[in-house]
Amino acid sequence: MKRTAPGRAAAALPALLCGATLLWPPGAHAAAADCAALAEDAQRLACYDALFRAGTAPPAAGVAPAQPFERAPERAPERTQPPGPVEPGSMPVSGGAPTPPAAGTGLALSEAMSQYWELTPADKRGTFVVRTYLPTYLLPLHVTSSLNRQPFSPTRGLAPARPGYRSLEAKLRISLRAKIAEGLLLPDADLWFAYTQRSLWQVWNRAESSPFRNTDYEPEAIYVVPVPQALGELPGGWRWRMVQLGLAHQSNGQGDALSRSWNRVYFGTAAERDGLGLQLRLNHRLQSDSGDDDNPGLTRYIGNAELTANWLPGAHTVQVGWRTHLTDFRRGSLQLDWTYPVRRDNPQGLRWYVQLFTGYGETLLDYNHRQTSLGVGVALFNF
Repeated sequence: MKRTAPGRAAAALPALLCGATLLWPPGAHAAAADCAALAEDAQRLACYDALFRAGTAPPAAGVAPAQPFERAPERAPERTQPPGPVEPGSMPVSGGAPTPPAAGTGLALSEAMSQYWELTPADKRGTFVVRTYLPTYLLPLHVTSSLNRQPFSPTRGLAPARPGYRSLEAKLRISLRAKIAEGLLLPDADLWFAYTQRSLWQVWNRAESSPFRNTDYEPEAIYVVPVPQALGELPGGWRWRMVQLGLAHQSNGQGDALSRSWNRVYFGTAAERDGLGLQLRLNHRLQSDSGDDDNPGLTRYIGNAELTANWLPGAHTVQVGWRTHLTDFRRGSLQLDWTYPVRRDNPQGLRWYVQLFTGYGETLLDYNHRQTSLGVGVALFNF
């Protein structure tokens, strides 16, 4: 479109507005002509502004109006939420749009659980996208009360003793997952594939050439079925969120006296209330037809049931896990995991990680060995 010079555009303005003469004040035609006669663009535009807004006669030609472009004082933005910290997951509303939680706070647990497992259509993010599964961490300081220097299995016998192994080592875990089918068989039900690898590393043991003492490998398939809202309302404000069916294999990839492995199917379910979530998982071990068992009696030591509680108090995350056997509560284990952001203003980034474990089966190699351990380090990815 062809541009018009400012002076010509201002002179043509009265003609362009002739269709609105009913809104002009008396004598406005003559006054507009006086405005057009002003030489300065700023004075001329201010003259028109005064004429059509206030309905008064313009100032005399050559006299500049007082501060023609003075702006009204700017108003301070209104608060959309009260000052002070925001409770986890609180979503103050302003103008119909949700305001995200303040920096450093987390999602409400119901939102976190729903987004984590993509339980609703709004949470779906497609298939074959790799995401984190269990917490991925590096604990460079991991100390145990009783290092298993000579593992034993009734079918494999005693492994060679390693008296040079130290109680201070490193522990690390990598855990990833991907959805491989969406909306499978039931509404919003998804099929996931996950892989977890956990290692104990004698990184501080230079005399033994810093070997990896044990690594457990665990692939699994998980079928996740959301519970419809109509069925999920429970007494006391609790909500039943989902059920899971899984198939898992776990082994340490070693041979002879150090070989450990097992296969299992499991059923899991989860419920939440405010910032607290509970998950129950029941494991059933699948015995091989050959009867060649690396670790007989494994479930009598590590248990066949797992109860996990998750709590999200603000920027912290706390998880307590209890493993036991439903007919024998003498063994099993307890584990506490705590995280906190390294930077309070970036809760999605690197997090401090503390893990306390006591009982049997911290690794497959230690399935029948009792110990208490403490690990300190960082979570590498948010989970």
